[in-house]
Amino acid sequence: MPFIGFRIDQAKGLFFDRQKVQSAVNRAERRVLSKFGSFVRQDSKQRIRRRKRSSSPGESPTNRTGLLKRHIYFVFSPETRSVVIGPVLLNRSTGAPETLEHGGETTIETMRRQSIRVEIEARPFMGPAFQQELPKLPALWRDSVT
Repeated sequence: MPFIGFRIDQAKGLFFDRQKVQSAVNRAERRVLSKFGSFVRQDSKQRIRRRKRSSSPGESPTNRTGLLKRHIYFVFSPETRSVVIGPVLLNRSTGAPETLEHGGETTIETMRRQSIRVEIEARPFMGPAFQQELPKLPALWRDSVT
């Protein structure tokens, strides 16, 4: 569009206000990623079931005490402009959530207070929840910047 016939103050009013656009994008980014984090969190919590038997390898974990399921959170990180979703570390850093998700070696304590090293096969719950919700992300972005 040519500027012929516009006064300078009219022409300036047609340019984008950089700060206003950036603020709108930042608000939308926080809103969309927080919503996505909420969806992944909810999906991962639904995958963890209470049952009497232990879960099989490849199946989402059994949650006997309720701690794992109750302590899955999400947070928007402004520094990295991303959302972090997952279980938080509790009192003891046993690495249990990570070992459940990816598998690996861990130490367990027996009834006689003996420590035994065991190999745990993966029982993923966060990765499948993320993959399940990922196709919904473009729709969340649609018309999000206003």
